Amino acid sequence: MSVEAKQQKQLIIDEIKAKLENAQSAVVIDYMGITVEQADAMRKKLREANVDYTVYKNTLMKRAIEGTDFAPLAEVLEGPSAIAISTEDATAPARTLNEIIKQYKKMEFKAGVVEGTYYDKSGIEQIAEIPSREVLIAKFMGSIQSPVGKFVRTLQAIADEKEA
Repeated sequence: MSVEAKQQKQLIIDEIKAKLENAQSAVVIDYMGITVEQADAMRKKLREANVDYTVYKNTLMKRAIEGTDFAPLAEVLEGPSAIAISTEDATAPARTLNEIIKQYKKMEFKAGVVEGTYYDKSGIEQIAEIPSREVLIAKFMGSIQSPVGKFVRTLQAIADEKEA
């Protein structure tokens, strides 16, 4: 192998390491079976969710994750593999890929690491069902707003009754 080829591989390994450095999560999928158009649409959807999605050689990914929280992913890095990484929303890669997998009925999860914890295929599928942080906050706000609104209406009714 030439020095140039080794340098090229090291650049890719360093790129993967840099992406994982501040990552909250990384999910590995088997991406086979989708068309170019579907792949383009999938990448667009992932970009909109601020998820970095890239296909790397398994050997380079294995070398990049060695000694990191993401090291357990090495056991699933066989065959066609792509990695989806998020630095902002820990559940975004799994959630977004799950929507895409359901839509195309192709591809499948292999495994993932979310906030330092390794999850196998079924674990990642469960994480994919967790709503986004914004949805959870909205649901929470709605649940606390309802009793407060009822209380305010009750007080208003009492005030109206006393005026009458």
